[in-house]
Order: sequence, then structure tokens, then C-alpha cells
Amino acid sequence: MEVSRIRALRGPNLWSRHTSIEAIVSCTPEERSIDQIPGFETRLRARFPELGLLHPTGHSENISLAHALEFTALGLQAQAGCPVTFSRTTATVEPGIYQVTVEYSEEAVGRLAFELALALCQSAIADTAFELADALAQLRDLDEDVRLGPSTGSIVEAAIVRNIPYRRLTDGSLVQFGWGSQQRRIQAAETDLSSAISEAIAQDKELTKKLLDAAGVPVPRGRSVEDIDDAWVAMQEIAGPVVVKPRDGNQGKGVTVNVTTREQLNAAYATAAEFRDDVMIESYLPGSDYRLLVVGSKVVAAARRDPPSVIGDGVHTIRQLVDQVNTDPRRSSGHATSLTKIRLDDIALGRLALQDLTADSVPPKGKRVILRNNANLSTGGSATDVTDDVHPEVAARAVAAAQMVGLDICGVDVVCDSVLKPLEEQSGGIVECNAAPGLRMHLSPSFGKGRNVGKAIVNLVYPDGSDGRIPVVAVAGTNGKTTTVRLTAHILGTSGKRVGMTNSDGVYVEGRCIDTGDCSGPRSARNILMHPDVDAAVFETARGGILREGLAFDRCDVAVVTNIGMGDHLGLNYITTVEDLAVVKRVIVENVAPDGTAVLNAEDPNVASMASVCPGSVTFFAFDAKHPILSTRRAQGLRVVYVEKDAIVAAQGAQRIVIPFSGIPITRDGKIRFQVENAMAAIAATWALGIPWDTIRQGLASFVNDAATAPGRFNFFDYRGATVIADYGHNPDAIIALVKAIENLPAKRRSVVISGAGDRRDEDIRSQTRILGEAFDDVILYQDACQRGRADGEVLGLLREGLAGANRVKAVDEIRGEFVAIDSALGRLQPGDLCLILIDQVEEALAHIAKRVAEV
Repeated sequence: MEVSRIRALRGPNLWSRHTSIEAIVSCTPEERSIDQIPGFETRLRARFPELGLLHPTGHSENISLAHALEFTALGLQAQAGCPVTFSRTTATVEPGIYQVTVEYSEEAVGRLAFELALALCQSAIADTAFELADALAQLRDLDEDVRLGPSTGSIVEAAIVRNIPYRRLTDGSLVQFGWGSQQRRIQAAETDLSSAISEAIAQDKELTKKLLDAAGVPVPRGRSVEDIDDAWVAMQEIAGPVVVKPRDGNQGKGVTVNVTTREQLNAAYATAAEFRDDVMIESYLPGSDYRLLVVGSKVVAAARRDPPSVIGDGVHTIRQLVDQVNTDPRRSSGHATSLTKIRLDDIALGRLALQDLTADSVPPKGKRVILRNNANLSTGGSATDVTDDVHPEVAARAVAAAQMVGLDICGVDVVCDSVLKPLEEQSGGIVECNAAPGLRMHLSPSFGKGRNVGKAIVNLVYPDGSDGRIPVVAVAGTNGKTTTVRLTAHILGTSGKRVGMTNSDGVYVEGRCIDTGDCSGPRSARNILMHPDVDAAVFETARGGILREGLAFDRCDVAVVTNIGMGDHLGLNYITTVEDLAVVKRVIVENVAPDGTAVLNAEDPNVASMASVCPGSVTFFAFDAKHPILSTRRAQGLRVVYVEKDAIVAAQGAQRIVIPFSGIPITRDGKIRFQVENAMAAIAATWALGIPWDTIRQGLASFVNDAATAPGRFNFFDYRGATVIADYGHNPDAIIALVKAIENLPAKRRSVVISGAGDRRDEDIRSQTRILGEAFDDVILYQDACQRGRADGEVLGLLREGLAGANRVKAVDEIRGEFVAIDSALGRLQPGDLCLILIDQVEEALAHIAKRVAEV
């Protein structure tokens, strides 16, 4: 068994809506049924007892080694605690070659699971050892390293409930919510509303105290000190127990509380100085340590934090008791779980020394031994939810503190006897304000009720209940995609929206090109969704990107499928038939939003059948107003778009909008049928988005199909009284559409310049010239700059074969070089002639033609 071409499908894809790892797996004849490998399943189960069923109940088909790999990769992730359920193995047209797809929750974990599953299967084949516990530990450790932490994760989960899309921008906790101009960003419990100045203030403990004191918020007395002697002076000024801590710190690092002697002060000062040069001395407030979480202008959660401790049993040492406490599955080494393991480090040993204890002391039964002065969860402390107990005056002081510092999300640390009564009545006070506070003590407290603080933060980021989305239109099909995308984007731009657009020519924002090349894949679409100046997005969605990585979005508002026809690029990536191709193209239809729309070509059976998988509504379009599908839909009062006489009609029930061809320049008064179809698709798409009809008419009328607006899409030039048309048509369906369009244009003599893409099937290349041979008088064949795997001259030979028996063609020439072929064709033109140039290097060829036209 060999595994190759491992891909990460990062969005909805051919197989499912799940993020998945896809691999090509080749099996020998014996490996195509595990029943032919004696003892394999028994040995596999001995190494992985939790493996699920390999033989589905009621099915008798062979289970290959590829299937075993699939189930093992999924099972390993599930046993490691990953929330995955989907997997699939599909045989390709090549015997023994399978496509194996397994869901992942974290891409790196999914990839590692595939590697470990392969090793596990190979060990079962060879009957060698496999350490399952070690493999699961690797997966768990990696999952903990790469997945979002509890704070960020809770906010993301709340956003998902609100149907807000999200995207991780880094391997850390920086996350974007929403798309385009509606996007917002968070990093842990910090939003893009949190200012750097406010965060800096919160880091400066002394400045924070000054501001809070000015606002009338109770705070402990104290100041920064220059050295240990100044610290002693400050302690005498306070005349009572003090707290020693770094002026700029977090997570309780370097903090020592209830310091009463010079000896304790020396040790505490040294501890604080290890973390920061600036040290603060402030009065020690007796009582419990509380954390109040302020979001916006409200306290949404509160917890009492207790320092790490153990309870003696009269038998075990403190070290042994700590080990027992750390076996609690809620405790881990990091922040992934609700509690952190207690550490017997120098700070803990120092705290024990103050109690005349060591790690090997055996405390009497029932004695509580404190292992740290501070109660932070990150150092092993515990939390008890007290949200419902917070007195309104205490909450008001916490909100005032957060607002004085300027934080929209703030962890306010309060020390007092109880939050049941105002701070002023019990000599309590606020000791710190924290930016980006940890949330896990509120999400999963050690005791008490967990609070959905992630929801509160999402409601702060999107207070109006919106989902952060912008209108998204996805366009797929064999031909017409780019023009439909450009026209749809133009109409949306006419409505006043700032439009982001991707197509096979580049990436555009408000008409400005920000990237060039074939940008019809998910990477370019994601870049548009990340752009802050985009109010609506229109994506050309090519088959290659869907197969390679899936969609860039979880759902779209409108999915347009222009046609399937005879298909294109068949034979690549195991897509061998038109039906296979239709399954790929319909992925965008399957992922239409429930309140969205699929715009489908009723005259293409493979496209029309996609209506059954659309979660939203469907608008059909067709040239023929009497097409059975349109007739039925019209009778049902549903939306349809069709041609009637010299106009396009959009109808729904009694509503009937008529747009004459004369108002749609790209159709050339209806003479160019494929442009009529592109216009119908764009009309239906913008109708679905609620664009006013006056705006749609204006957009259609102002769209110019020239080389600048729609390069390589039926661009007209006037050359010495002859008509020159440049187009990027490179498949039989495109050629048929071009021939039909040109038949409606007058010409004394017709000539064509054509090459062929080497990555098409032989028959597809021959078909192009077979079609052209019945419509043109002169044919000039040229060889593309890139042969795409073909031998020199091979494509030209196939094109000439297609011309065999052509009835109309009078002259055929072969020329090496696209520009030389263009010059040769232009040189032969006479007034009244028509020349179709099927270009390969779009921008360069159009510039070359424009230069020749300008020289006349």
C-alpha cells in the first residue's frame, strides 16, 4: 500500500462539508481485499482494540487496505479526543487506486493521524510492534499545542452558534470573525476595540491604581520602589502587612502577599525582581481573591480564586498529595483544561518553609497546606463561581475600573471578605485590572456553574445581532464564468457596494487589480474575504480549486452554474465523465445558504438536476421561454429568467421585468447567444441579492465588454475595415458558442487562429478544429508557449487531424509562435472580413493586437 498526494480540504468539498485530509492510496491486487491478507484484521485489532467496524452491516463488498487505513486514521483521532465523525474511501477508475478522505478538526493532527494510521496498518501486515499509547499521546499533545485555547475557543464557539464565520489568521489565537467590511478580530479575550494604550495602562500597576483612585474606586495604598531599602521604607509607611509584586506583570508571577517582616520582604523583593526591574509595595488587603469579568459595561461573570493547596491525610507526604491532586483529569500542564497541575517549584517550597514544612512532610489529617501565595489558575489554583452573589455596588466599582482604564474586556481583581456587600463596608479594594483576561475559570470553574462568557464577548463585537457576513456570489460552469462574474460584480458596484472579485484573470477590489494570473481558487477568494474594503464578493469557482482545497467559504448567498455541456479538463484528478464534472461543480449549490439562491441553466440537464441538492431557493434561466422546466416554474409562481423576442424577461408570479437587448451592450442586440445567457445569469444573481431593477438595468447598460473590462472574452477590434474578435475559448463547448455567435455577424471571408491546450484529451483537441472547419474559410494553427506535457508539435498534429474532411476550409497553415500567427492573420485581412483569434497568453496577445490596430 502506497499513500501519495495528501491534501488538506479546508472548506466544503467534493466529499462533505467537513474539513478533511484526502489522500490517494494505491493497493496491490492482494490488498484490495483484507480477507486476502491472512490474520490482518485480527492483528490490527490486537494493536488497536477500539477500532470500529471494518465490514458494514448488510454489505458484502470487499474491504480494501485503503478502507482499513481510513477507519484507522479516523479512529485514532477519535480516541485522542478529537471531535471527528466523517470518513470515506472511494475507488477510482484506475484499478487498485482509492481516494481516502478523513475529517480533521486540526489540520496538523489530521496529517499526523494519517501517518500513524499507515504505520499501524503496516505493523499489522508485517506483525511488528506498534505503541498505541505513544501514538495517542502524540496526537493529544499535538492537538493541545495547535488547537485554540479555552478562552479563544469559547468565543469562537459562541460565534459559530451565531452563524458568524471565522478564520484563524495565525497558529496562535488571532482570529478573524466575519468577512470583508463586516470583519472583526480577536486575540484570546481581547478585541480589535481594545486599545494598546489601555493595555499599557493595565500593565502598569501603579498607574492603574492612580487612575482608579481618581475615579473613586477603592484601591490598596502603595507605590513603586527603587531598591530593597526603599521597599523597607515603603513598608514602614504602610505600617502593616504588604504585597510585593512586579509593577508590570501578569498571571501572579513574582507576587508575594502578607509580607510582615524584613526577612520576608527581602525574599519577596528578590522574587519580584526576577520578573521585572520595577517593584511595587502596596498594603495587603485581607480576604479572598475574586476575579470579576467586565465585558462592555457589565459584569458577566465572577469567581473566587483559591491558592493551590492539599489536604493532609496523616499518611502521605505533601509531594505525594500533590501527585494525587494532579491525577485529576481536569488538570493539565498548560491551559487546555479547566485546571492546571500544581508545581512543587522554588516558590511552593518557599511557601512551605514559611509554614515550617518541606515537600516530604506528612501533614496531619484534615490540615490544609497552602502551596502558593497567589490564587491564579495558571499556578494550580482553583475557582468557584460567585456570579450570582456579586453585590450591585461591587459590580459598579468593577465596571468603573474597567472604563477608567479603557478596556472593553477586563479582568478586575478584587480582594475582600465577600462580594455580597460593598467594598467600602469591608475595607476591600480592587488590586489589578487585566487586559486579555483568562476565561477558563468562568467557563469551567472548579466548583459552581460555568458561564457562557464567550457569548457575551461575541455580543460585544456584534451588538446588533448580525452575522458578520457580506453577500457572496459563487460562479461555476464550463464556459461563461468569467464574464458572468465580471457583469455581476459590475452591477453590484453600480448599486454602491465596494465589490471584491476573483476570476481566471486576477483579483480585483473596486475594479483595481491587486493580483494577476488564474485566481479562480480558494486562496484568492479567502484574500477577498479578508479585505476590509469589500462589501460584496463575487468568485469564479473553478473545479481545480474545489478538488485541491475545497471552498473558501462555508456557504454562499448565490451559486450560479452557467453550464456543463461536454465538459472540460476531463481525465484529470479522476474526473473522467461529464457526470463526474457536474458533481464537482454542484459543490457550490450544495453550500448555498438556507435563505440563499441557486441560479441554474435549465437547458443543461446536468445543471438543472442540481436543484435537488440546493438548501435554498432556485432561479432557472433559459433562452427558450417554453422550456418545460421554465413553464412548470412559471405556473408555480417561482422565479425564472428567459428570452422573449428582443429582450430578457425576469418573471415571478404576476411580476414581469423586461430588459431589451438594446440595453445590454454585451449581447450585440441579442446576436451573441452566449452573452445573452451570461446576462441572464447575472440578472438572476443580482435579483436574488435584492438589487433594485433600476440599478440592474443601469449596470447592464454600462458594462463594456472590451479588452480592459473583460480581457479575452469576445473582445472586438476594427482592423482596416475588418472585424477582429479575440477570445480565450479552449474547449469544444466554447468553440460551438463562438461559432454560433459569429454566424450572426456579416463577413465576406472568415478566418480563425487557433492553438490547443495540451492538458485536454486528444478527442477534445480534435473536436475544436472539427467544429471550426465547418465555419471558417482559412485556419491558422499555432503552438502554445506551454505544451502542458505534450511533445513538440503533438497538439498541432491533433488540430490538423480535426480538420480532416472539413467542407468549408480552403487553406490551413501551421505557424510556430502566437504573435507570429496573429500578425500573419491580420496581414491577410481585407475590408469586410472577419477573423477570430483564439488567444493563449491573454494579456500579451491582446496588447499585441491593440498595438497592431493602433499602427493602422
